[in-house]
Amino acid sequence: MPDTMELDRADLALLAHLQTGGRLTNAELAERVNLSPSACLRRVQRLEREGVISGYGAHLDPKRIGLGLQAFVRLQLLHREPAQVEHFAELVNAWDEVVSCHALTGDVDYILHVAVADLDHFSRFLLDRLLREDCVANVNSSVVLRVVKAGRSLPLSAVRT
Repeated sequence: MPDTMELDRADLALLAHLQTGGRLTNAELAERVNLSPSACLRRVQRLEREGVISGYGAHLDPKRIGLGLQAFVRLQLLHREPAQVEHFAELVNAWDEVVSCHALTGDVDYILHVAVADLDHFSRFLLDRLLREDCVANVNSSVVLRVVKAGRSLPLSAVRT
């Protein structure tokens, strides 16, 4: 399967509506993008099969479910050997507090988006989990004061048709 898929305007319109209204029925979606319900369903199924649509889910308000503190943690590994990188990836995937983890270019190796209940929880995460790992060399964290824009939708206007 290729990394990218050829998308036309109808595909992009479907994706735009599904990114913001994933609970639309097929009939509602078809009407919004001016397709017949059967053509709409075939396209959505193809986008799912090809991995363009990787899943569906609800957007949760962290504060409403008791996750009142978010932070970004930048870190460097002690060594960048494949075994250590794989070990770190396994750790991060096991930690519920880590919402996302990205490998970066530049002066840090990774950035973690962390969501926890409060400052005590964040302190325990840093001291009892992250900093106890021998593979971690350097950690720098920033606590989120306010979310200005939450990344929920991809910029489909930047996709070439």
